[in-house]
Amino acid sequence: MIIDAKLLYFILDNTPAEQNIMLVGKHGIGKSRILEDYYSAKGRKVVTLFLGQMSDPGDLIGLPEKNNQTGRTDFMPPYWFPVDDKPVVLFLDELNRARPEVLQTVMDLTLNRKLAGKSLPKGSRIISAVNNGNEYQLTDLDPALVSRFNIYEFSPTVEDWLEWAENSGIDGRIISFISENPDFLDEADIQDESNNFERHPDRRSWERTSEIIKNVRTLTNNHRVLIGGIIGNRATSFFFEFISQSQIPTAKEVLEDDFEQILHELESLESINLVELNESVAKYLDYLGKSVDDTKVAGQNDSSDELEHVFSNLNKYLDFLENENRKELMTHFISLFDSKKFHNAQALIFEKQTDIFYRMFDRLKEV
Repeated sequence: MIIDAKLLYFILDNTPAEQNIMLVGKHGIGKSRILEDYYSAKGRKVVTLFLGQMSDPGDLIGLPEKNNQTGRTDFMPPYWFPVDDKPVVLFLDELNRARPEVLQTVMDLTLNRKLAGKSLPKGSRIISAVNNGNEYQLTDLDPALVSRFNIYEFSPTVEDWLEWAENSGIDGRIISFISENPDFLDEADIQDESNNFERHPDRRSWERTSEIIKNVRTLTNNHRVLIGGIIGNRATSFFFEFISQSQIPTAKEVLEDDFEQILHELESLESINLVELNESVAKYLDYLGKSVDDTKVAGQNDSSDELEHVFSNLNKYLDFLENENRKELMTHFISLFDSKKFHNAQALIFEKQTDIFYRMFDRLKEV
């Protein structure tokens, strides 16, 4: 059965910890990242083991040592093994790229939750990921091992990735490009097997690209060459053509950069572009609201100075929208907050800047 990210979350929430889960899918679609983000938000520790990189069972179960009291051999716990008796999520990545001798060790782990006689803490969960496709060098899995997993073919949608990208601060130009050109998100699916060195984009490579360009306002030909080595020449050409035609500032730039420098770009935008920007700003505020809420749960302090600058820019953006020629765009922007979709943004504005909150919602009553 094929599942997307939302179905995966439902499965994780409703499957008993004692039942193992196997996710089948191509590399680079974000299996490990999605699991780490999901469980980290719940305060659960995720331990990722790349079984394909283990050359010996000792990498998994630890090294033997002599017990001087009993005269017998014990195994020292490996570096990852929990010693605080708190349950963990054990993510066995590349299960079907592991050596047969490593897989034998996994058998006892998946059935009895034990390694060399040591038990995982109660409530621990085991999730594995396997690659499928003819392009991989894979190990045949023992049917007895496979039978110990609930198996799902995992194929997160473009919408799943776009939602994650918005919440993770991926460069807005990339988000806009993938929104309009979704086929380029996982173009690695069409990779030429005869040339392993020909790059094609996948979700992981777009994230790497974002890390390079997110603080660079103007991309040069040197950036074009740099990015070509990450997502491939074809995707790079389409991406650069797209951003050369679209001069819409990102929500992050509007709210966090020098607003006066952005203003002349805003004034040159068409209404359809500003509708898109309105939605991006609302999403980014919602992301900030969730981040502030998460820091409270973790007992950390929020960055009040940064938020003060964000709200200063938000006020200036509202001033910009209140221009006589843009009143409908002002109405559109405020109406976005009259739903549960951006409840984190509503809470953030209400808690941190009541003046802006009443400015927006008093106007909403007039609509």
